[in-house]
Amino acid sequence: MAIEGKSEKKSGPIRYGMVGGGQGAFIGAVHRIAARMDGEFELVAGALSSDPARAKASAAELGLDPERSYGSFAEMAKAEAKRPDGIEAVAIVTPNNVHFPAAKAFLEAGIHVICDKPLTSNLADAKKLAALVEKTGKVFVLTHNYTAYPMVRQAREMVAKGVLGDIRIVQAEYPQDWLTEDLAATGQKQASWRTDPKQSGVGGASGDIGTHAYNLARFVSGLELAELSADLDAFVPGRAVDDNLNVFLRFKRQGKAPAAKGMIWASQVAPGHENGLKIRIYGTKGGLEWVQADPNYLWYSPFGQPKQLITRAGAGAGPAAARMTRVPPGHPEGYLEGFANIYQEAARAIRAARRKNGKPARDVIFPTVQDGVEGVAFVEACVKSSKKNAAWTKL
Repeated sequence: MAIEGKSEKKSGPIRYGMVGGGQGAFIGAVHRIAARMDGEFELVAGALSSDPARAKASAAELGLDPERSYGSFAEMAKAEAKRPDGIEAVAIVTPNNVHFPAAKAFLEAGIHVICDKPLTSNLADAKKLAALVEKTGKVFVLTHNYTAYPMVRQAREMVAKGVLGDIRIVQAEYPQDWLTEDLAATGQKQASWRTDPKQSGVGGASGDIGTHAYNLARFVSGLELAELSADLDAFVPGRAVDDNLNVFLRFKRQGKAPAAKGMIWASQVAPGHENGLKIRIYGTKGGLEWVQADPNYLWYSPFGQPKQLITRAGAGAGPAAARMTRVPPGHPEGYLEGFANIYQEAARAIRAARRKNGKPARDVIFPTVQDGVEGVAFVEACVKSSKKNAAWTKL
């Protein structure tokens, strides 16, 4: 898809609802901030919790009309589809096992979907969802927010233009330390569902943050994965899903150049790391390095020359970075703005669908349902490989 978008006449904020994200939830608040940052969306309905009392209290805190606070996503999809002022899009911010049935309900009701990652808790459901998106023609956005950082877009553009030459090596890592101890045993909500395979799926860290590292590697490099070799661990005694993974990657060959190789390390038991997402890409002409904790800077190393620092809104940054940039040089942009950029792209697509009688825009960039399918396939391949003593496994 092209990077440049076209300006268009707006007709008021896009009405959206939210599934999940009530009291005690982290990611729901992030989505709400992102959705309103550019004035593109207005939250008008919600099924904010599976607990009716909490759902009602959460809706009251957010100022929602009590009549549009629903006890379930199924009730919400059915009722909102009938209203003349019903929601046009829904944000799904629940544990992974709810993504599929909720997205299915809203797609079948003719409502666009913005869904947190990973796409679903298993590959079979992911494929069904992709088929349904294709059938309905609705906009489906997966919130891999790191793809919308300005310097990630800059790196992607440089790779696509051949600045690095033929890609040889892709390395991504995502270490955290918050699950170093058995936090779920304390009843902490975020830890409890992420370490429960009934809610998270077969992957723990592999699904929660490994999918981010893998998605970023694919997004920036443009390479397709052929097979992987994974070694997964659950270091905390009694934990039912992985909390650390080391993965070797073999990418598909492009042209006459040798196939690129890669590695991913993701961990939630690495003391000293808060949110250490990083990507490094090396080709025949140079390399790139980007660190999420210092997101406004991209290091470019042309072979045989000194390293060059490319800044978010300074010298060296191109139109791909500029499209995602909000404030002048020297003012930091990061996590929330990345999410807001995804919502802004989603708004462009939804408005285009209005204008083109249901046909989604082709001039925006955001992670799609197909990216989600590949992410779930990555998790299941990692689990399968690890069970076979890190045997090479195709997606």
